[in-house]
Amino acid sequence: MFNEKFVEMTQHGSAIRAMFMYGLERAKVVGPENVFDFSLGNPSVPAPECFNQSIQNILEEMDPVAVHGYSPANGLDVARLAIVEDLNRRFGTNYGINNIFMAVSAAGALAHALRAVILEEGDEIITFAPYFPEYMQYVTGAGGKLVAVPANTETLQINFEAFEQMLNPKVRAVLINTPNNPSGVVYSTETITRLAEVLEQKQKEYGHSIYIISDEPYRELVFSGVDAPFVAKFYANTMICYSYSKSMSVPGERIGYVVINTEAEDYPYAVATFAQISRGIGHNCPPSLMQLAIARCAGAVSDLSVYETNKNILYKELTRMGFDIIEPGGTFYMFPKALEADAKAFCEKAKEFDLLLVPSDSFGCPGFFRIAYCCTTEKVLRALPKFEAVAEYYKNR
Repeated sequence: MFNEKFVEMTQHGSAIRAMFMYGLERAKVVGPENVFDFSLGNPSVPAPECFNQSIQNILEEMDPVAVHGYSPANGLDVARLAIVEDLNRRFGTNYGINNIFMAVSAAGALAHALRAVILEEGDEIITFAPYFPEYMQYVTGAGGKLVAVPANTETLQINFEAFEQMLNPKVRAVLINTPNNPSGVVYSTETITRLAEVLEQKQKEYGHSIYIISDEPYRELVFSGVDAPFVAKFYANTMICYSYSKSMSVPGERIGYVVINTEAEDYPYAVATFAQISRGIGHNCPPSLMQLAIARCAGAVSDLSVYETNKNILYKELTRMGFDIIEPGGTFYMFPKALEADAKAFCEKAKEFDLLLVPSDSFGCPGFFRIAYCCTTEKVLRALPKFEAVAEYYKNR
């Protein structure tokens, strides 16, 4: 007999993947060019040339046994050093090799960070709606309880009134995601400063550390003029979980890291602890080839400009059509209010126009829908009449 918990999960699959799979089947009927699939956040621009060239050079220059062998548990030193040097140069941090642990993308980084801070079954991890649905699996799989603070739907910044009411001694960490999936909102300096102040006070009150675990796969996808603070500069007990999936457009390579502040309470033994955690969860030893490639181009970023172009078009045109939207500050997501209270019903209606959108229920914020506009601008422009048709349907029904 299989584990009943996981069998039960098969009855509640991802709404994102379900819409994506529907799109594949629908494309067989009407043609892929006639399906406007905005469901899946899969980067649509190529990786930086230096990344591809680095892989070629590594394969040509290095011993294949070393290239394809296991890395040390903490990751390859050459990659760790290149990453911390890049972070220190860009953000004025004081990281060294003992601050960083290589991981299988941001999901692997989160798996380590969460298990490090959850001390007892049922310890709480607080996050803020709207949030990435997989957080529920990540936290419960680590033995914790995910507690979601209701959204401030006027700004999609942190709802501090609700947050402070929900804080209690069982809270071990606050999990944030900025720039945010699904909203595209970037937490401001004011928001992060206030969050740090609240947690400093609560740490003293409860007599134990409360970590900020900052999930940052979209850190480089910030639009012009947007205030995007580096979270770790504001609060000592911070761990950052990062992936190169979006910044370098390499989601299939599954490479990232977790970095802990030098000033954090558990810094002296953090990386060694992560190495022990990795022994039991199967996230150990991320691909050596990918680590070697990152070591050669740690600061490189794909040409991400198409995402801001697409955002500008969609925000302007959908607002004109009557959609209520908080303008995204980054990512390649937009989170408009649905044109009826039931977001699932709204997205089902949009499917009739071959417009595939994701309802917000699984993001913990009913009444909205997510648009993933990681696609060509040509596709965005061709989709506008579909959005217009949906808007007209709701105006006239």
